[in-house]
Amino acid sequence: MSYGEPIALRGQIELEQVAPATLVEARPQVEAQFVERLKRGDAAAFEILVNERSGEIYGLLYRLTESSEEARDLTQETFLRAFQSISHFRGDSDLRTWIYRIAINQARNRWRWWRRRRRDATVSIDAPQANGTSLVGTLKSDNGRNPETDALARERERALRKALSSLKRVYREAVVLRDIEGFAYDEIAVTLDISVGTVKSRLARGRQELRRKLEGSL
Repeated sequence: MSYGEPIALRGQIELEQVAPATLVEARPQVEAQFVERLKRGDAAAFEILVNERSGEIYGLLYRLTESSEEARDLTQETFLRAFQSISHFRGDSDLRTWIYRIAINQARNRWRWWRRRRRDATVSIDAPQANGTSLVGTLKSDNGRNPETDALARERERALRKALSSLKRVYREAVVLRDIEGFAYDEIAVTLDISVGTVKSRLARGRQELRRKLEGSL
């Protein structure tokens, strides 16, 4: 497995061709069949899973660690753990949420490892930013491009990424999952193994801290 530069987050593209009227009904059935293939040790199914999910998992881990090297390593560890534990997948959540939960647990484990060695988990706020729709993307102007506009957009992006990386870990996880990954409150609750009320509380606090840190810089 190789993960180079940050790549755009992707949705559930395996179901995009299903007619809208049957999409909701088809998704659980298609996913259940796919999970069964994974549980049987179907190498082709696992390759599909890696190809279709590695980009978004890398993007998540990059935003949590601010290190491309860490994100690559943790992405590989995430899919290795998924392969090893797929037989225990009960279907209480969808496959995407389950994999995100594994990824976040891997990031937490790495964070604890660095903390025990008195190392800062955030390597660099100037590391390359993942492409695609993101919180920082909303700060960029859609009007005509020019050097001044681009420079301002880059400065805003750096300020936001710096503020996000300085958030307490539990707040950063909630903000990234909701405002960047687009998870619903209940999906975040399952992923982080907390209540919806706690999700909302962490989001409110995280967003408040972001606003405070960004005052005067945007």
